[in-house]
Amino acid sequence: MTGKQRAMLRSMANTLEPILYIGKDGIVPGTIQQADDDLEAHELIKCCVQQGCPLSAREAVQALCEELGAEPVQCIGRRFVMYRASQKKPRIEL
Repeated sequence: MTGKQRAMLRSMANTLEPILYIGKDGIVPGTIQQADDDLEAHELIKCCVQQGCPLSAREAVQALCEELGAEPVQCIGRRFVMYRASQKKPRIEL
């Protein structure tokens, strides 16, 4: 992913609300399944790591991206953004 593509995705993610929360149990199979479903439906998702989570946001985004084949877009504080093109209906043109 180029810098311009990443910048475009960051600007699109600016208005998004977090739809995936990682809690005190960290990344469990249910979290991975939900992230996979959300990425397929939206392509670009914002996630939030809650206070009791044993992982930092950077660790969480790396683990989820490796597991799901997604690209990390941005990580600020406890929030991060991931992108993966939809298999069925791609919406975002890079």
